Amino acid sequence: MYERTYMEGTRGTMAVDWEERIDTARLRRERKTRALERMADNGLAAMVLFSDPNIRYVNGLAMTGGSGADHYTLLTEDGSIVHWDTADHAANQRFNCPWLDDIRYACPGLGNVPRAVGRPSARRFLRETMVDEIATALNDHGLQNQPIGIDIANPALLEAFEDRSIDVDTAACKSAMASARAVKTRDEIECLRMVAAICEGAFQHITETARPGRRESSIWGGAVEQLFRLGAGVHGGYLTSGPNTWPKHQANTTDRILRPGDLIYADCYNVSYLGYRSCYYRTFSLGAPTESQKEAYETARDNLYDVLERIEPGATTDEICKGFPDMAGEHAEWYDATDHWQLTTNHWAHGLGLQLYEQPLIWRGVSPDHPIEIKEGMTMAVETMEPADNQGVRIEEMVVVRENGVEILSRWPVESITVIES
Repeated sequence: MYERTYMEGTRGTMAVDWEERIDTARLRRERKTRALERMADNGLAAMVLFSDPNIRYVNGLAMTGGSGADHYTLLTEDGSIVHWDTADHAANQRFNCPWLDDIRYACPGLGNVPRAVGRPSARRFLRETMVDEIATALNDHGLQNQPIGIDIANPALLEAFEDRSIDVDTAACKSAMASARAVKTRDEIECLRMVAAICEGAFQHITETARPGRRESSIWGGAVEQLFRLGAGVHGGYLTSGPNTWPKHQANTTDRILRPGDLIYADCYNVSYLGYRSCYYRTFSLGAPTESQKEAYETARDNLYDVLERIEPGATTDEICKGFPDMAGEHAEWYDATDHWQLTTNHWAHGLGLQLYEQPLIWRGVSPDHPIEIKEGMTMAVETMEPADNQGVRIEEMVVVRENGVEILSRWPVESITVIES
């Protein structure tokens, strides 16, 4: 395991002039450089990006989905960026984003707007106009006859580019962006460290407010308020209790009333800091857990740390995934499952970044036959679970791969279940 050095760890969330914290200008610059390197490696002269995380990665804009393809970005081989957005957003960006000098108005040729217009001719007009605008930008940069990447494989959109004799490649673009985003820069890692610290504020709130007679939804609502107070974006997460903890309830947080003896677990997933997403489970008990619940927790914890000990640069996911439980340990008989791929989300590790799931994925469902190599700088969440007394426990650590193993970014105590005296 990686050992932190003196003074290494989470800094404050605000900008100050008296110490170096997360450097957002450097964050944007280094991400863009990585994207350009991977773009060149994949033989592309430019990339047209529609995916919100890809857009944010190369230009730093906090895209939020909008109405569908009403924002998109062109990144060219010389590092130039053209960005298209809605009128209000474009006007705002021209004022607030001095690192972008070519912001144009978007024509929403994909997504909700074309679905709502009601006529095929209108949909065709929007799509053709959008592609014409992108073609104009390619001409502006002398790239109309060069190989261009695009990160979505919409058949009608690809046909529109082909009609204009523009050579577009989706596979190369997706490969370029996935490989660029898989290994994190120093500031990306600090964003993930920060969001882990923020999630721990939510866990602390849960220990102070979870009591018999209160609802799951009330406790989680207070935790979400605390996440916002600490500077997070909250795009997901839940708290579940008692019989809802195993198997995990389909509705996640409900209006169930907590009772003495309940196990509770909270999942701070898709909580973000500067766009970087968390996935972070911890288990709590209302009163002292039973011996079998303690044993189940120890099993889940030991399984998790078995996996963590296997993760290092050069290791491959087919070997690492052997640290996760086999079919018996997955309780496959209870689920009436016959293969690991049927047991999605119970035991695995998945990459973290501007999306909840990035490279790598370490999972018995695919890794034995489709391994990939672990690289220094990859970040991921590693999660395990175990049933006990008709309830269940879940544990998860957020980690970054260092030269000699993993550094654990999550810090909430993991040795045993957190007991809440009720």
